[in-house]
Amino acid sequence: MTVLLGEHPLQQLVLKIHSRCDLACDHCYVYEHADKSWKTRPVVIGQDTVRRTAARFATYAREHDLASVTVILHGGEPLLAGPARLRAICDEFSRAFTGVSELELKIHTNGVQLSRRHLDVFRDYGVLVSVSLDGDQAANDRHRLDRRYRSSYHRVLRGIDLLRSEEYRHLFGGLLCTVDVANDPVAVHDALSALSPPRIDYLLPHSTWDTPPPRGSSGSATPYADWLLAIFDRWTEQGRKVRVRTFDSVLSTLRGGPSLTEAMGLAPSDLAVVETDGSFEQVDSLKTAYDGAPATGYHVDEHTFEQVARHPGVQARQRGLLGLSETCRACPVVESCGGGLYAHRYSSVREFDNPSVFCADLRALVDGIAERITERQLSPAVLDPEALRFARQELDRTLLAYANERLAGHPDWDAAWLALLRLDADRTTAEHLNRVLSHPYLRAALRHAEAAHITAARFAGVAVAAAVHAHAPLRLAWEQPDRELHLPALGTLTLPAPGRVEAVVSARGLDVRTADGTHLVVGDQPTDFWRPLTVLKVTDAEPLLIDDADPRRGVYPAPVAAPLDPDGLAAFRERLRTAYELRAEQGTAADDRNALRVDAVTPLVAGAGVRLAGDGLGGLGVAVDFEPAAFVRELPRLGRRARLAALRATTDLHVPGNQAGRLLTEAVEGLGDVAYWGRETPEGLQALAGAGRALTALSELPGRELTESGEVLVAELRAEWTTIAGRS
Repeated sequence: MTVLLGEHPLQQLVLKIHSRCDLACDHCYVYEHADKSWKTRPVVIGQDTVRRTAARFATYAREHDLASVTVILHGGEPLLAGPARLRAICDEFSRAFTGVSELELKIHTNGVQLSRRHLDVFRDYGVLVSVSLDGDQAANDRHRLDRRYRSSYHRVLRGIDLLRSEEYRHLFGGLLCTVDVANDPVAVHDALSALSPPRIDYLLPHSTWDTPPPRGSSGSATPYADWLLAIFDRWTEQGRKVRVRTFDSVLSTLRGGPSLTEAMGLAPSDLAVVETDGSFEQVDSLKTAYDGAPATGYHVDEHTFEQVARHPGVQARQRGLLGLSETCRACPVVESCGGGLYAHRYSSVREFDNPSVFCADLRALVDGIAERITERQLSPAVLDPEALRFARQELDRTLLAYANERLAGHPDWDAAWLALLRLDADRTTAEHLNRVLSHPYLRAALRHAEAAHITAARFAGVAVAAAVHAHAPLRLAWEQPDRELHLPALGTLTLPAPGRVEAVVSARGLDVRTADGTHLVVGDQPTDFWRPLTVLKVTDAEPLLIDDADPRRGVYPAPVAAPLDPDGLAAFRERLRTAYELRAEQGTAADDRNALRVDAVTPLVAGAGVRLAGDGLGGLGVAVDFEPAAFVRELPRLGRRARLAALRATTDLHVPGNQAGRLLTEAVEGLGDVAYWGRETPEGLQALAGAGRALTALSELPGRELTESGEVLVAELRAEWTTIAGRS
């Protein structure tokens, strides 16, 4: 099936496996809010419903060619389903997705019942366990009591202690904490971080304009922002050793990256819910709005995930900026806030056409984080392309270390990490590691780690590719989840089957052995099992990689082409050669800071033109039928965009999230359009005027909105604009 551009397939399923709970939390959205549908549902999901749901989701994933999916076991309290039923559910989904998509299984639990019997099941299927806990005992007991009004705190801690043991530590997904402004924020955070979770999620209490949240006794207009910012300061003071999803998401979006949580940001929703009776529902938090709000009228017996994806309620949460209220669309922090959680926008008068009921808090939170993280000193990256390149490499390593913090202790990860450290320790091999890490699709996976499902297998391939480039000895084994083993900047190895592999890099080259004893020798030439990538020698210092096979290459605002056959690849390569010869004839100034450095070119479908990777990370998408002259004409404009994206990724040009970002984009785009259209054309004159307006507005901003780096860049753009405008 071909997915139309602009559609957002469902990639997450919340499966309700038990509809009752052993706690009586008074802030629970399932039992304590408007929707009461739980009363009419079966207590436990039937295995036939599980089987049908798994089959339908696997069919949908196959039709949409989804690389990975996530299934979250949920309730009520899902542990009440019992270890045997949990095993049967995990087994059903694992079998359904074998050979279809990478499957990530998760479970959200209150932890009261957590035992070795449960964890043995989760270990067998790699199920990540997230536990709800609201802080220290005083904070937790404010809401999370059992049905006899007793504290659940120590029972939950026993479960968490078991989960933290060496045997099960790799299954620990994190802690979920519902914010209560009556609790001491620092005490809550210290209690949670003391448990060394891989991640903490601070969740705003589910509320609407009809049922607003408690505001506390401080008298502050933004008590939830104050509470979270107190934790942000404590988190920063502690070295940010524990990941906090809300803060990570704001930090990411302020820097131009993706949202990492459904509760904030403009990323389209990709989630569906199946209840214990097989009913499809929309996102769970809608139970807060009104009775029946999550209902779709669909059932796994009669409807497909494709139909659910096209349901108006699901589509409403995929419209991004267009789906927000007028107030939100005009807000300068909308990229970070995203209008807040969809359910929190509800009112009986305007339904969901409102800002979040936490609007003022979200604005204050984003603004507060932006001011705290702004680095105001001048960065050399603004002045020197080599300094910018070095800053990019440093960022790559920071992101790689971040992945290590998340995956340390996971099967096979530690060995892959040690291999990467050994390669980085030697200057010669480190250069080759840089080459692999700077590959645009690996760089995108690092930046978008949540969406890309970073795995040990992925980075085992990175270590192997770097060792091959460096001719450095390496022996590494890991569990390969599928047959296609892609080595960044090298090529793709097709294995006989998924499973355990061992790679040995030596002076002879690369040998790969599989669990069934197959021995594959990888060389420079293609074979039945090895497809190397093509390298075009543009200049002695600038080899150009043609990558038409990387599974993560779909980062362009146009569809990528399927891997090319030999004739198609040869024709594409010849077009590129001609284009770069034309570029060389025209010449590029040695000190041109906007010259586009391209690490990899990926063929796009016919008619797609020339496109920069979504965040300008060194990749260039080029239509298979591109014209060399059009390619060369486009490069200067794309070079400006890429440089601005790289600067934004590595330094602060302004306080993140303010209007200076938009104005800088308009100025850079305008000057790029002048270069593309020409100074004397109507289009060029219009672009020049637009750039001038943006630069004037930048000069009128309050004194602290631009950093030193931003002021230097604006001065550079102003000088260029003045030179162009002054020409006769």
